[in-house]
Amino acid sequence: MDSLHWNIATIASVIDISVAPVFLLAGISGLLVVLTNRLGRTIDRSRSLQAAEAAPLTDLHRRVLERELAALMRRIRLAHAAISLATTSAILVCLLIVALFSGTLLQLNVSLLVAGLFIVCMGILCLAFGAFLLEVLIATRTLKASLVHAESFRGSGDAAVPPRDVRPG
Repeated sequence: MDSLHWNIATIASVIDISVAPVFLLAGISGLLVVLTNRLGRTIDRSRSLQAAEAAPLTDLHRRVLERELAALMRRIRLAHAAISLATTSAILVCLLIVALFSGTLLQLNVSLLVAGLFIVCMGILCLAFGAFLLEVLIATRTLKASLVHAESFRGSGDAAVPPRDVRPG
């Protein structure tokens, strides 16, 4: 009976220790949701721009579309990299939890393995956030540039489009 009590106490202790990595998994899952949504929207935008290229365009408008498509391709690559890195980080967290339980059940010292997995996991997660940040920066820069070009494509005598600083009364 003593052995069963010790095992349950030990397992409870390992569960306590593994709660933090489980919360880390939840955070990584949230990041993956954001990244996959951004990737999907970027792909949709690139498809709509590719369809717009088929229409007759001025040279300036075509160059603007080509620049935006190039920026979208960079964003897609960065989002894909961030998703791959975040997924790798999540897998390492899972391996960390497996190592915690395996080490306890087999009575092995896995402290170096757990520490190593955690350090590598955090490093890869930092890279994922870095790729995400770059993707957001490119999206913001592209949006600013497209707004400037949208203003230039509007006709100066176009009465259907009110100037930006005039609000309807």
